Amino acid sequence: MACVSFVLVAAGIAPAAASGSGTRPVRSCADLVRSFDVPDARTRVTTAAVVSGTTEFCDVRGTIEPNIGFQLKLPTRTFKGRYLQYGCGGFCGLITDPAFPQGCGPAFGDAAVAATDDGHQVSPENPFDATWAANNQKARDDYFYRAPHALSKVSKTIIKTFYGKAPAQSYFNGCSNGGREALLLAQRYPHDFDGIISAAPAAYYTALIGYQAWIARNAIPNDKILLLHSAVMTACDGLDGLVDGQIEDPRLCKFDPGALAGQLTDDEIARVRRLYAGPSDHGVRLYPGGQPYGSEISWTFWLNPSPGLGRGVAAELADNALKNLVYPIGKPHSSLADFEFTLREFRRVVPETVKANSLSLDLREFRRSGGKLIIWHGAGDQGIPFESTLDYWQRLTGGKSPDWARLFVVPSMWHCEGGDTLTNFDPFRELVSWVEGGQAPSRVIAEGRDEAGNVVRTRPVFPYPLRAKYDGSGSIDDAANFVAAPGFGFSDRIRWAGEDLYHRPGPVAP
Repeated sequence: MACVSFVLVAAGIAPAAASGSGTRPVRSCADLVRSFDVPDARTRVTTAAVVSGTTEFCDVRGTIEPNIGFQLKLPTRTFKGRYLQYGCGGFCGLITDPAFPQGCGPAFGDAAVAATDDGHQVSPENPFDATWAANNQKARDDYFYRAPHALSKVSKTIIKTFYGKAPAQSYFNGCSNGGREALLLAQRYPHDFDGIISAAPAAYYTALIGYQAWIARNAIPNDKILLLHSAVMTACDGLDGLVDGQIEDPRLCKFDPGALAGQLTDDEIARVRRLYAGPSDHGVRLYPGGQPYGSEISWTFWLNPSPGLGRGVAAELADNALKNLVYPIGKPHSSLADFEFTLREFRRVVPETVKANSLSLDLREFRRSGGKLIIWHGAGDQGIPFESTLDYWQRLTGGKSPDWARLFVVPSMWHCEGGDTLTNFDPFRELVSWVEGGQAPSRVIAEGRDEAGNVVRTRPVFPYPLRAKYDGSGSIDDAANFVAAPGFGFSDRIRWAGEDLYHRPGPVAP
């Protein structure tokens, strides 16, 4: 049986029809070039053209007032009622071409898909540009919270116009800033989507820009990073019970970089210690997490310059946001060079950044509406510490797996993708089975791919706090040889400077 049908049959859903069948349009693609009077999201479609290929679709592009650019793809032959919206990463400003679901998810091409630039436009050559936000509160608010919600309303209106009926199910999938948007939608707009995937969410926006400044200002040379990583893996790889090139939970590792005295300078050792610890002011943590043990290889491009990028990713994020985005308009701003890691400075950014946070613990309406939420995070994430997501999960659920939400922690995986061993994780097919068939995911398979794209390792990831344990036989690169086991029993709740922010949900767009 084809994998597309298998996942739906296992969930009690009838197999999808052949890929050549589905809901046909009742309007022509060209008819969509017009204005749509969507409440509080007036829209002008500027182009709509049929694109042929494996999946023929109507390519719709336009603007939601005042300046939210979007792209919506509408299959002309294979639409089966699903709508999938993607989140936007970084500071946005670019529309990432929305891909049709593939593989073992919904049948290839059966979903309408959309993405947005979140209300402003930047050059691909300068993706971290935030000057658009310096004096434009509407642009900030569209980026902080309005754009994903507005696009969901507009897309559903256009879908209904094109096919004659609204989507049967709506899904959202985002990582990093897109993961922040995913949580924000569940918290503030609980009726927009039936199923949501929030990956490596930038939920703690108030603290995250300062965190980027912290790690950028504590960088060490790449050759020293490689040396450090080798020492960490030698000391900690086997602490989870299996020497397999990955650390199951970085919190198991207690490696002291002082052991590399003579190979790292005293200043470099101090910097590494600060990286693992995370920022603080007189013992009060300014972010709930630090750089995870085992993530060091990813520091080479996140903390240091790489080809095509004048500075590391962290420096670009921090400097541009501190100059243009995170302080109220008209108030004194800061920069990467000048930012102070103090409680006072933390509080100075709260009034503006609270609008972007997705830290509300009240998801009762999303749950009542039947919504399903999957959060996942790489344990080796160098950009957003996975500990912050564990902290939020603990506060949200008490560390349990409720009937409407699941958390998955992927060992060794970096920010959104990549890693020493496991590099890809996609729970979309499991989300579809859950929403449409009532089957909550009991595991998701993570993959490790080589540079040529070949799968070289598979590993099951179980709902947190369960972990994958080798059963003692067969290849350690085969998911079939692992079973679920209890977690390591760490305390996930973290005391830090922003604990009042969980009870301060931001504004809600109409």
